[in-house]
Amino acid sequence: MGRSHRIRARSVPSLLTACLLAAVPLGGAAAQKAGGILKAQQFNNPPSPSIHEEATVAVVVPFMAVFNNLVIYDQKVPQNSTESIRPELATEWKWNDDGTKLTFKLHEGVKWHDGKPFTAADVKCTFDMLTEKSTTQKLRRNPRGAWYGNVEQVSTSGDHEVTFELKRRQPSLLNLLASGYTPIYPCHVSTDDMRKKPIGTGPFKFVSFNQNESIKLEKNKDYWRKGLPYLDGIEYAIIASQSTRMLSFIAGNQDITFPSDVSPPLLKDINSQAPHAQCTMRPSNVSTNLIINESAPPFDDPKMRRAMALALDRDAFNEILNEGKASIGGTMLPPPAGVWGLPTEKVKTLVGYGDVEKNREEARAIMREKGYGPDKRMKLKVITRNIPTFRNPAVIFLDQLSEIYVDAELEIIESAVYYNTVFQKKYSVGINQTGSAVDDPDQHFYENYACGSLRNYTGYCNKDLEKKFDAQSAETDLEKRKQMVWEIDEFLTNEVVRPIIFHGVAAGCWQPYVKNYVLMVNSIYNGWRYDEVWLDK
Repeated sequence: MGRSHRIRARSVPSLLTACLLAAVPLGGAAAQKAGGILKAQQFNNPPSPSIHEEATVAVVVPFMAVFNNLVIYDQKVPQNSTESIRPELATEWKWNDDGTKLTFKLHEGVKWHDGKPFTAADVKCTFDMLTEKSTTQKLRRNPRGAWYGNVEQVSTSGDHEVTFELKRRQPSLLNLLASGYTPIYPCHVSTDDMRKKPIGTGPFKFVSFNQNESIKLEKNKDYWRKGLPYLDGIEYAIIASQSTRMLSFIAGNQDITFPSDVSPPLLKDINSQAPHAQCTMRPSNVSTNLIINESAPPFDDPKMRRAMALALDRDAFNEILNEGKASIGGTMLPPPAGVWGLPTEKVKTLVGYGDVEKNREEARAIMREKGYGPDKRMKLKVITRNIPTFRNPAVIFLDQLSEIYVDAELEIIESAVYYNTVFQKKYSVGINQTGSAVDDPDQHFYENYACGSLRNYTGYCNKDLEKKFDAQSAETDLEKRKQMVWEIDEFLTNEVVRPIIFHGVAAGCWQPYVKNYVLMVNSIYNGWRYDEVWLDK
């Protein structure tokens, strides 16, 4: 069958060492204690519990613990990488010689939360939905369908073996399968029911979701990983106000903050008011970016899109919002946390980077060419989502637009309808955040920039560029692939396709009695299985 998987330690760049050490909870060597309810924070109402149909961390954080994947990023290794991928519902995997078939052996005796047996048919059903080949089950929307465009079909051999047949070689398929966004769904439960009361094979069972109040999970006493989970349950308190969330955590009402909630300024408050708290500040692999609807006037004109990008003062955003701790880069997470991001010397040459005043003078020249100026200013509505990490940069952006003859009004949209607004292209310009679930070009390029992808919010489509997506995806030489990825990244940035303002940092904090809680340093989407977390109290 060709190459089988190997598990080895991940070597981490030295600049990340301090961050990685901070992510390892103190006292992890003590004997684990069973029992207790983990009290966690949730910043808003998730649109639904159906991970495969949603595109926000508000869903994957509370509901990842309900499910299992075929493979998973090791929950105790802070940096996601190919080397940290571990078996989960799969016991092993093998590639064929030309890298076009990936076969998994599956655990036997695994049961769904309703007692029905898990089989290879469930894996096939899940990926038939994701590849839109299913004739019986349909997803309401498919945000990550673009991840699996290279999957020709998924076939089974008995109840405990499944094979992914690919159109071409794609080594990073395993990285996509390891994400928290890739749970296996049950064949026998409708997608409508999965939006209301999800059934999984994971360490915790869904109990309830009450809007604006709480999400509750309980221990799966028949979990196939014997002896786990340690916790009796998890309760997420839905608290809309960020300041209220911080005060509630400081008062000890919750055991952990929402993992991407604590900005550098807020971390100072927690450190001063709750010095006992354990906190990790790390890159989130979430970019704050500008989305421009190029399908409608005036931004169907590439010069007008360029003017928007040239107006940006990225350093100002970073200093005001992140005390200068965020990273400035192209579309992919910059090094050292990011494996594939552009080096600093290349970033400085990109459109809209470098000398801010020189860029803005070019933007003003474009605006004058289009009939605008000091006495005839452009009116513009800018949309954003109604949470602080979206609203705060949007306010700064409106101020910066005033420098190029634009008077902008901010339209704040509630989370429950924000993504539908964007999916349906009912906007001109928006301040958005894009979370990369996997630090890999296959996830990033196909999901955000491929023609027809649901998450390609701006509607950009370049078939010639997609051929380059395919070429880097099939490349097995990592250094050669990196050069190909950089070329794509530079092109996307210079074409003003979703200009990146900054790549954010965020802290997660937890009370000292929470053990085995590890925050990932290059994704906020993959670390929430919680089966080995325990409470020392």
